[in-house]
Amino acid sequence: MTKQVDLLLTNAHILTMDEDLTQYEQGALAVKGDSIIAVGPQDEITAEYSATETIDCDGKVLMPGLVNAHTHVPMTLLRGLADDLRLDVWLMGYMLPVEREFVSPDFVRLGASIACAEFIRSGVTTFNDMYYYEADVAQATTDAGLRAICGQTILKFPSPDSASYDEALDYARQYISDWKDHPLIVPSIAPHAAYTSTPELLQTCAQIATEYDVPLHIHVSETASEVEDMRQENDMPVVPYIKKQSLFDAKVIAAHCVHIDTGEIHTLHHHGAGVAHNPSSNLKLASGIAPVSKMLDVGLNVGIGTDGPASNNDLDMFEEIRLAAFIAKLATDDPTSLPAAQAVLMATRMGAQALHIDHLTGSLEVGKRADLILVNLKTLHNSPSFRRDPNSTYAQLVYAGKSTDVTDVMVNGQWLLRDHALLTVEVDELLEEAADYATRIDHFLIEREQSVLSKLIGVGGAMEQESFEVQIKVRIDDPEPIIESIHKPDLEILYQRHYREFDTYFVFEDEDQGYVRHREDEMLDIDGEIDNVRYRLTLVGDHREHQFSSDVLLSRSRWLAPAVHSLRFYREYFKPDQEIAIQKDRQRWLVKYQGTEFYVNIDTLEQPDLGHFLEVKSRTWSLRDAERKSEMIAELVTFLGASPTEVVTADYVELAAPAKA
Repeated sequence: MTKQVDLLLTNAHILTMDEDLTQYEQGALAVKGDSIIAVGPQDEITAEYSATETIDCDGKVLMPGLVNAHTHVPMTLLRGLADDLRLDVWLMGYMLPVEREFVSPDFVRLGASIACAEFIRSGVTTFNDMYYYEADVAQATTDAGLRAICGQTILKFPSPDSASYDEALDYARQYISDWKDHPLIVPSIAPHAAYTSTPELLQTCAQIATEYDVPLHIHVSETASEVEDMRQENDMPVVPYIKKQSLFDAKVIAAHCVHIDTGEIHTLHHHGAGVAHNPSSNLKLASGIAPVSKMLDVGLNVGIGTDGPASNNDLDMFEEIRLAAFIAKLATDDPTSLPAAQAVLMATRMGAQALHIDHLTGSLEVGKRADLILVNLKTLHNSPSFRRDPNSTYAQLVYAGKSTDVTDVMVNGQWLLRDHALLTVEVDELLEEAADYATRIDHFLIEREQSVLSKLIGVGGAMEQESFEVQIKVRIDDPEPIIESIHKPDLEILYQRHYREFDTYFVFEDEDQGYVRHREDEMLDIDGEIDNVRYRLTLVGDHREHQFSSDVLLSRSRWLAPAVHSLRFYREYFKPDQEIAIQKDRQRWLVKYQGTEFYVNIDTLEQPDLGHFLEVKSRTWSLRDAERKSEMIAELVTFLGASPTEVVTADYVELAAPAKA
């Protein structure tokens, strides 16, 4: 007597993508509920099982659904927004400002729904996402019937769904708790990157990931400048840095890994991390080519991802698989590198291994979820078919196959696509809503593109600095007693600097534009001689976020860019309505007070002659931390001997403006 199942798929060329890459040229597969019950030669399976429904696959390839190892699905709504730009201009000038203005739960649900439709049509059954309001991404994904790892983004900066990283971490905890053990969604936490995180943030994310036993998704070494900045600031590359923050206590999914060396590859492998290779995005943004062949040689699990549709600009995994194979051959100067079977493996079982979910999906094996696709290779662009080489089917898929060849898609035992027809997503209404967003975003950017910030980003190298800064400024009569107090045993001096600073502020009639400051820093040695000179631009905007007791201010982040051109160039470029020049002598100490680091500046404003000021400040990334540090700053000012009654809340440019006039 035969065993009863829900579905039998017969007359299929089955690629199981199991450990032995087993194929059944005349195969069948049995599904019961959400899982695969049997797979093998057709005559054996049909003899053992009978089904409620039997489907003749007409010789199509039956294989695991594709696994997109890294993406940002709501960014379908930003597809084509800004192309052919440097990464910093693309990200800082367009993506982040638009996201801050428009990203909402409705935005991410719409963008994710469109992405899910695109995934289903192109044979993707599982994807790994990183974005904001990830609970809404998860809901849109389950509505469409797809499987996903949905990672809640955490930044040290304010983001569309969180005013501070405290808030983002609280959101992430609740989101992970709500979605844990869902049949389709694996919730995860996603600190964006090392350079957009603090050590404390990375450590906390790792703790949350291990506490809930969920993956941790992070961008790693995407650009050469990211790696160089990490080396300069921390004297180590990115992978050792995140290891130092205990990130590898968690199940890490490292996106990109373009600029990593052999030692870092071994570190990733040793700690069981997965890597998401994103060839299209890395090429389009000129980020480089990841050393994928070296990773595979070491035994690292490498999946393939599309990245977001704003930097690709599609979610077509067939294109991505083909490109991954091609650029590996180019990078190694070896046409045998990354053969077709390996490329398909990276997009299926190995991709699932990289995401730490290969127990669920990635291959057609008994006990795994019924996540599968049918691909028609009997097409004009894929004819004829040769059977001499057992790897020929893989080659057909990789080198001539297209996403439009996918005819049917099943996830968790449920059909999402039948004979090219979507069953779970209504596309027309989604596209109308997307068109409305595009119109609104266009209007927003047209108004914004002449902004001072856009111009600053346009000169290149601009980056947003620390998310918040707690600071106080106090007028003092004589710096010497303050300097003596700095050297008291209660303070630990970590380093000391001496500068002469020449600032030119560009002032604009529209006060909302903020000030652009051109600074020439002369760094002085112990004898007062010029040791080095640095030039940079800073955009100082609407920065006062909060005022604590004792007039301690919480200030917003500022934007910095290197000043590689002359002051005359920037004067003509920004076209300010007024200029204010300030010249000052600055002595700076980085000190540790009661276990916390603070910057102490003693400024003497020489032109205009405004006297002496004490500044005490500390970087912070959370409101709770800011409140604690504001109290300590007030104590430190008193400890240094300054008078709390002499607090000044205005910037130097505001103090200098009347004198200049």
